[in-house]
Order: sequence, then structure tokens, then C-alpha cells
Amino acid sequence: MDLQRFPRYPLTFGPSPITPLKRLSEHLGGKVELYAKREDCNSGLAFGGNKTRKLEYLIPEALAQGCDTLVSIGGIQSNQTRQVAAVAAHLGMQCVLVQEDWVNYADAVYDRVGNIEMSRIMGAEVRLDEAGFDIGIRPSWEQALEDVRKRGGKPFPIPAGCSEHPYGGLGFVGFAEEVRQQEQALGFKFDYIVVCSVTGSTQAGMVVGFAADGRARRVIGIDASAKPQRTREQILRIARNTAALVELEGEIADEDVVLDTRYGGPEYGLPSDGTLEAIRLCARLEGVLTDPVYEGKSMQGMIDMVRNGEFPEGSRVLYAHLGGVPALNAYSYLFRNG
Repeated sequence: MDLQRFPRYPLTFGPSPITPLKRLSEHLGGKVELYAKREDCNSGLAFGGNKTRKLEYLIPEALAQGCDTLVSIGGIQSNQTRQVAAVAAHLGMQCVLVQEDWVNYADAVYDRVGNIEMSRIMGAEVRLDEAGFDIGIRPSWEQALEDVRKRGGKPFPIPAGCSEHPYGGLGFVGFAEEVRQQEQALGFKFDYIVVCSVTGSTQAGMVVGFAADGRARRVIGIDASAKPQRTREQILRIARNTAALVELEGEIADEDVVLDTRYGGPEYGLPSDGTLEAIRLCARLEGVLTDPVYEGKSMQGMIDMVRNGEFPEGSRVLYAHLGGVPALNAYSYLFRNG
């Protein structure tokens, strides 16, 4: 497997830290050791997150093509678009962001706080669009690209979650390599890795990266799209494309994509009572914040799996914290009493 031949533009601090979740582990019975890999602390660019790791492999292409404008898309509280805006500012590029109405949630300040507020502060041109949730290629995004061209700019297209870009999975192949190096220092290997999945390239990259040492099926995706069949198909397709790129020995089988569909509801971007309980539990035991859209749902999934005895006793479980916390402000009414 060869990741080194792909150019990488460093946007992160280096390896993101792995920290034990000791009090949460003890609270859940102490039979499973929980750890978190903190992608939410991986960069100094607008709080970083999993998309910043992915963008390290897309940006060299944008620079090589002489592009001057990054154009991306997401929901109103997209973490992706905030990270693209930060990278554009860091590189002295323009940024156009299409923010669609992906979440069936009404709050007076929903489109003025959190991620979208930061994107505006960083100088991005933010376009609000009424289209609903979809993880595919969108007409509004294609229109934004055309508008940049019409005014003489050279746009670089970055799809939702970086996922439809051919290199979208490379960053999380690198994540697996990073974990292996950290495991050597820790003196043990993780038995399972828990990660949230929506557009698919984060889990897809992990599946490929961990396939290199036989752990593809130990990557447990927690669906947060509430459209799990579509998400699963996308993870598998991106994993196979990425495996071919890095020349992974062996094929990615259907069974290598493990996606837990129990926690995506009630729908994308809306937390269940169980999600809110998981957010509060982790926050009050560890001082670690998660969000209602992504990490709250994967945290809920991991907590439930421990409670249900789904991890064998003695397992060491690595929770991938992908960095969605800035969206918390948009859900302030849900947390008005803590």
C-alpha cells in the first residue's frame, strides 16, 4: 500500500492525539477501555476536523491547476464548508460555499451561528439554498462553479464531505497509518474503531487503511444520514476506488463495510433523546463535547454497544472524534437547560 506517492499539503498540526476516556469507561462498567482520537484538535484552522485531513490531499491539485477559488457545498451548519473556508483563507484563495437546507430544524439563529458564522467571518461567499438533504452532486453547486468562471475566476470543486473527489478517501488511509504508529508507542492495538458516517469517505479511507493489517471489519461505522443504504453503497464504492489508488493488496469485500443503522434517526441532523443523553454523559464525565448531527450519534452508538455487551470484555475501542462541535451553537434551544 503506497500513500507516499500522493502529494500532501500540510494543514494539520501532525498526528491528532489519542486520549483515554477513563471516567466514561468506568461509568459503563469498566469492562471495555474507551479512547478517543481527536480529529477535532487536529489543526489551527478554524478548529479543524476530519475534512481538514482530507483537504491535505485535495489542495495540491488545486494549486497545481492554478485555481483561485475553492467551491464547496453542505448543509447550513456544514463542518465541511467551515473547513474549506478556513483553508481558502489560509492559502489566500477565494471561497464560495453553497449551504443547503439539509436539516429539518427551525431555530431563529440557525443560519447565523456556529459553522456558517465562522465561514462568513473568514470571508467566504455564502449562498443559502432551499434544496433538501442529498449526498450527491447538486445543481446549486454546479451553478456556483459556473458563476466563478463567468467572473474570470478559476474554481476548484470540492464536493460534500470531499467524498466524491477521487482523493477523498486518502486522508483517512493516512489516519490508519497514524493510528498504527501511535499503537506502537501505546504498546497495544485497538480492537475496534468507531466512526460516524454520512457522505462516506471518512469510513471508506479507514476501511482501506485498516485493511492493510486485517482490521477493515473492526471499523464500525455509525450511520447519521438516516439514509443508510445510500451511505453504505457510497462507502463501499469510495473504499474500492481508494484501494485501487493506493494499490492495496487484496480486494475490499462487501463485508468489509460495517455500518450500524440504529442511530441515524429521527432524520439527518436531528438528535434522538438517546443522542442528547450521550452528548451530556460524555460532556459531564470527560469534558469532551460532541454534536447532535454527527459525533453525538456515533457516541450514542458506542455507549449503547458497551452497555449491551456488544464489545467483548477487555476490548480497547478507539472513538474517532471528527470535529462537529461548532454546530452546537445552532442547537442552543435543545440545551437551554444544559
